[in-house]
Amino acid sequence: MAGLTEAMKRDADVIVVGGGLNGPALALALAQAGLSVIVVDAQPARARAEAAFDGRAYALAIASKRLLQAVGVWNRILGGIQPIPEIKASDGRPGEGPAPFFLHFDAAEIEEGPMGFMVEDRHLYAALLAAMAETEGLTHLAGATVVAQSVDAGGASVTLSDGRELRAALIAGCDGRTSGTAERAGIGRTGWDYGQTALVCAVEHDLPHHGIAHQFFMPSGPLAILPLTGNRSSIVWSEATETAAAIAGLDDAGFLEVLRPRFGDFLGEIRLAGARFRYPLNLTLADRYAAERVALVGDAAHGVHPIAGQGLNLGFRDVGALSEVLVDAARRGEDIGAGLVLERYQDWRRFDSTALALGMDTVNRLFSNDSAVLRGVRDIGMGLVGAVPSLRRAFIRQAAGVAGVPPKLLRGVGL
Repeated sequence: MAGLTEAMKRDADVIVVGGGLNGPALALALAQAGLSVIVVDAQPARARAEAAFDGRAYALAIASKRLLQAVGVWNRILGGIQPIPEIKASDGRPGEGPAPFFLHFDAAEIEEGPMGFMVEDRHLYAALLAAMAETEGLTHLAGATVVAQSVDAGGASVTLSDGRELRAALIAGCDGRTSGTAERAGIGRTGWDYGQTALVCAVEHDLPHHGIAHQFFMPSGPLAILPLTGNRSSIVWSEATETAAAIAGLDDAGFLEVLRPRFGDFLGEIRLAGARFRYPLNLTLADRYAAERVALVGDAAHGVHPIAGQGLNLGFRDVGALSEVLVDAARRGEDIGAGLVLERYQDWRRFDSTALALGMDTVNRLFSNDSAVLRGVRDIGMGLVGAVPSLRRAFIRQAAGVAGVPPKLLRGVGL
């Protein structure tokens, strides 16, 4: 009876802390499967949804598209999606063009459609927001901050900045690299700074990009040129932190003057479109993905280098795994916040996420230098991968998120 009484006192089955992208996606998956969810979002509800174009965008893998389809979000953003049928990666130096060995990935090799899709932040967030508003059993508390949390045998509680206290069976921390949820749960972190900063912006260009994504490996860090709708591309440009600070301090004309020799002239003349941003780059891995009545998702569990554009895709894999574990447990009559339930989630996700994070770390270290020996080794390696069809297809399937057996939602299967 005590357990039943405690359950009756709960405000929801799950409290999701964090309203970025992973939090809303998790809340939708859980609520649509019959669990009650409260999303505590520190940001005002409409701020990002109503923002003008600012250049921030995400490369979504095929598996992420399927998850968004399964939770009813994908069709809401169809007009703002740019498919990626090809990816080209090359080594080089500013102003010299690509090295003779490069990788060319073509989606036609895996017969799954485009291997990825570019979506602007404002469009994706607006679609998630609209879907949350229409989903029964989901409450979105915008402009609210968690200042304390506690757990006991009967459930978990959070205290909000306005003094309200909410109680649930489980707290899902979707609150980023400096996760307060993880810190309050006593979960430590391992990681290091890369000494690099990402300069992020969008450009307009005279020539069409044909949906091709480019990754240039420069000595100071990778430069990604990612296709957006129209003759526009999103830029994620990694530079040594001191250099990046100097570049960020330039006016728009000066910024473009430094970017042009790195970008090249293959898309014609380029012009800035929207604002410029910069983000320090580091690796941060949570020591655990679960604690007593707490689970971590996305950057709260693993903040990775943007070199392969996998950060949000990794988060959506977490969303798919955690929602499947919790829904299955609930249908079996288990306590969804129990340690054995959360261990299933951690066992499912931790190895995959850590392996991918460390793999990206290795690639960044291997390519972010101008060593003649390493340049030779990596260029030959890229040439070999490009020349072996089975190896090339394996890389494409891994990047698209369709390798192995992903969680149901990432296969487009409802819970």
